Amino acid sequence: MTDYLSKVSPEWQSRVGRGTTVRWPVGLDATGNEGVADLVQHTENSVGYVELIYSVQHDLPYAGVRNRAGNFVLPTLESVNAAATAVAKDMPHDFRVSITDGDGQDAYPISSFTWLLVPARFADAAKGTAMKQFLTWMLDDGQQFAPPLLYAPLPPQVIALERDAIAKVEVGPR
Repeated sequence: MTDYLSKVSPEWQSRVGRGTTVRWPVGLDATGNEGVADLVQHTENSVGYVELIYSVQHDLPYAGVRNRAGNFVLPTLESVNAAATAVAKDMPHDFRVSITDGDGQDAYPISSFTWLLVPARFADAAKGTAMKQFLTWMLDDGQQFAPPLLYAPLPPQVIALERDAIAKVEVGPR
């Protein structure tokens, strides 16, 4: 959320900034999705930001947010996928990219990838092979499990880039 606000508001960027911990100008502080969901649920007229699944699970109302194209877009699996698709063509090989405030008529502007940190090399060949198999499963069969958990499946362009990265992971002793 702070990344998005910093992109759309120079004042926000200079006064509050972006990060996982910032000095909010007003309000109460809560930790994590569960903490924010609980605080919003029990504080009249409050506003907060949580993952979509927490809004659904806690029956919290949510709103459309104005994206770069000027459209107010609701957080849906399709609008998050649109945000991810918009950055796929320019995604760096290390996947360090923000998809907040992305291009696209239907892109939800406060979207993010879920990250995994994977070593470039596994000295233990069995562990490395198992990790590569698991990551490949996530990109193939595992994608079907994302929507029921209210996570958007990855766009095909991102999957292709991730397959290339998995292929470069080395296994076994040097």
